[in-house]
Amino acid sequence: MTTPTRPTVGFIGLGSMGGGMTRNLQRSGFPLVVNDLRPESAAELVAGGARWAESAAEVAASSDLVITMLPTPRHVSDAVNGPAGILAGIADGGTWVDMSTSVPEVADAVRRANASRGLHVLDAPVSGMSVGAASGSLQIFVGGEAEDVERLRPVFEAMGDPERILHVGGHGAGYAVKLMINQLWFSHLVATAEVLAVGVKAGVDLGVLRDALVASPANSNFVEKDVLSILEHGDYDEGFALALACKDLGLSIDLARSVGVSVELSALVEQVFRRSRAVHGDRAGEMTPFRLYEELTGGPLRLSPAKEASTR
Repeated sequence: MTTPTRPTVGFIGLGSMGGGMTRNLQRSGFPLVVNDLRPESAAELVAGGARWAESAAEVAASSDLVITMLPTPRHVSDAVNGPAGILAGIADGGTWVDMSTSVPEVADAVRRANASRGLHVLDAPVSGMSVGAASGSLQIFVGGEAEDVERLRPVFEAMGDPERILHVGGHGAGYAVKLMINQLWFSHLVATAEVLAVGVKAGVDLGVLRDALVASPANSNFVEKDVLSILEHGDYDEGFALALACKDLGLSIDLARSVGVSVELSALVEQVFRRSRAVHGDRAGEMTPFRLYEELTGGPLRLSPAKEASTR
């Protein structure tokens, strides 16, 4: 029985997320054509058989589908438009999947301006941080036509958990879902930091307090799992920069404003993140706002070795 030929995937953006995603595509047998502002980021992929392209247009012209994984909507727009952009190289009827955390405007503009070309445009942002990108366990939220989602499912499954690849609606729905997930996660971080700092300052043992929270109706995935990277290892996730977290918070608040929903709590969370960015710098990890509250307790909040062992 002949094994079906894998489509050639063009991939633009080989940072902390895109690097892991492309390595998993390559391990799954997808031929790759790649581009990034830093050619050195492609060295391992090229050594494994990927082809380097000098521009986004060349990526699109050499691929069956194009994926972008870029930091901001402006970067996405720059990669898509202009004489060296995706639109200059992609064939009529081609496929572009934006997996960036972004907003619908860029993709909407592409669809409007190229309606006669029959392009298939999907938004498919991801959740799972750089660890999930490296392990191929990302959650993927896809907005677009159902037929396109199913056609591209083998590509998504090479990068993410097959059980958590979700078709969340039409064009733009993937962007919206990802922004809301980020907003809630960042809110969990700030709320957890506040609660732990106050409890410890009030004389409660950190491990006892966290155990009580986990056993209570106030438990969350963040309290039970995510915060352990800080409490056990002092890891504030430098794989995703605080500057990008602030960007995502700004995008989610912009989305709320565009649909006419008042988000006072989210605005306060954004202020905390921006204060941490001013104190700790753009390149600090996305969980660094936790440090603002640790500093109020007089030092890092860390579980004792015995308590660390009991959480595993």
